[in-house]
Amino acid sequence: MQTPFYVSLSSQVALDKRLTTIANNIANAGTVGYRASGVSFEAVLSKAGTTSSAYASSGRDFIARTPGELTKTDNPLDVAIAGDGWLAIRTARGIAFTRDGRMRIAESGELQTISGQPILDAGYSPITLDPNAGPPRIFKDGMITQGNQQLGAIGLFSIDESASLARDESASVVPSKPATPILDFARHGVSQGFLESANVNAVLEMTRLIEATRTFESVSAMGDMLDASQRSAIRILSGAN
Repeated sequence: MQTPFYVSLSSQVALDKRLTTIANNIANAGTVGYRASGVSFEAVLSKAGTTSSAYASSGRDFIARTPGELTKTDNPLDVAIAGDGWLAIRTARGIAFTRDGRMRIAESGELQTISGQPILDAGYSPITLDPNAGPPRIFKDGMITQGNQQLGAIGLFSIDESASLARDESASVVPSKPATPILDFARHGVSQGFLESANVNAVLEMTRLIEATRTFESVSAMGDMLDASQRSAIRILSGAN
């Protein structure tokens, strides 16, 4: 029966996925607004005759929503989000949401991410400022002024906790359910002159990486031992015949 080999293989597949996820988190520990990835696993039971075997599932990816630490930059085109809100941006694949608040004003006056994606208001429309009017002032509710003139407002959106998140470009995500504009600025808001760091604990992730690597090596060694045992049994049985 090959069941022990399949159980070992399922564990290796699951651990490989976990190693990839941890390595990606470590690589993005310095990415502004990045939300760490995780993998949830569960045992899959398979019954053959009277014997049940537990296999490791390949795992389900998820993106952690815990906020990162805020860093003061004093740059008027940097914003951080207080609460659970997200900025809406337009990417090549459509609308996505990000916690990366680094912005720039294009020559056309369009407010963009530093990668060039338009930042949107609550109605998913681009925001246009005066590129020659000096730094904007951004209030907690996202309202933007230059001088004494109100020019628009950064949209702040809520994503349902039950929605799954898929990664998109520039540390942004695309939710499986529509996001809704935030209107309660008592608990949520925008902080000008701040940025949110990645919510990755690099030391913890390195510890997890070492643990997962050792476990993968142990499972691989067990597979080698099972293979050697089976080969030995085949030789013995062949000699008996």
